[in-house]
Amino acid sequence: MKILDDRQIRQKIKRLAIEILERHFGESEIILAGLNSNGVEFATLLMKELTPILPEDMRVTLTRIRLNPANPLEYAPTIDMEDKLLRNKPIIIVDDVANTGRTIFYAIQPLLELLPKQVEVAVLVDRKHKSFPIKADYVGMSLYTTMRDDIDVQIRGGGEMVVYLK
Repeated sequence: MKILDDRQIRQKIKRLAIEILERHFGESEIILAGLNSNGVEFATLLMKELTPILPEDMRVTLTRIRLNPANPLEYAPTIDMEDKLLRNKPIIIVDDVANTGRTIFYAIQPLLELLPKQVEVAVLVDRKHKSFPIKADYVGMSLYTTMRDDIDVQIRGGGEMVVYLK
């Protein structure tokens, strides 16, 4: 079942970009840290919306956090950006879907050693059955589902975007 079409996703991305700018107005830089592939794709879409509305003295930087969501202990999560560039900056962890909160929970670990100014979470779809103490600060859509349900987010490839509940 389709729960978000292309137009709705684009509208949610615009709204989230405005929320991010409002909360971080006056900062010199915001770091968007996308989780793996879909998180980076979603972060890229947010960055494209943010860039034209930013004040001249503000910038958005995109990076990637790499980890194995199925087995987050397989290897330590890594960030594709130098530690010193992340210190004392607001960092927003970006992912397409927040399920149990486990992936985001483990993605926060490398940030704990950096002393960021702030760590927030942005997701397109937030499922409301968390097993970990994770709360999304920016949410496109909140959805109550069963644990058996699957959310399929198709936002890559530059084509039409869609989100399905399966």
